[in-house]
Amino acid sequence: MSTTARPRPLTRVYPGTTLPELLVALTVAGILAALALRGAARWVDEARARGAAGDVRSALALARRVAVLRGERAAVRFDTARATLAVHRGRDTLLARALGHLHGVRLSATRESTAYAGDGLGYGAANLRVVVRRGAAAETVTVSRLGRVR
Repeated sequence: MSTTARPRPLTRVYPGTTLPELLVALTVAGILAALALRGAARWVDEARARGAAGDVRSALALARRVAVLRGERAAVRFDTARATLAVHRGRDTLLARALGHLHGVRLSATRESTAYAGDGLGYGAANLRVVVRRGAAAETVTVSRLGRVR
C-alpha cells in the first residue's frame, strides 16, 4: 500500500477578530453610548425640573396653611435672578429655598410674589405662573386668583 502524503497548508488560521472588525464594533458601541447619554441627560433635566416645581408647590401650600392657621396674611416671594423663593409671614421668613443651587434650574414668574389671606384665599387680583426650566425641560406651576395651585 502506498500512502500519498497530503500537502500541508502554507498558512495557519488563528481564531479571533481582525483590526477592522474591532474598529467597526467600537464605533457602533460609541454611537450607542452617545445616544444613551443624551437620553439620560434629558431624563435628568426633566427630573430636576419636576423636583423644583414640587418645591414651588410645597412653598405655596405652606404659605396657605400658615395663613389659615395663624389667621393672617402669608406670602411667597420669588427672586428670578437668583432662582430662589421664600415664604414670609409678617417679618418672619418661614422657608427659603435656593432652587437654582439645589436643582440647577432657572426660574421665571409673572409676578414677584403671591399672598394668601387668613381665610386661605389668594390675596390680590392677578394669577401667577411660575416656570421652572433646566435644559430643554420645563415645568409650570399656576396659581389662580383664589389661590388654587395647578
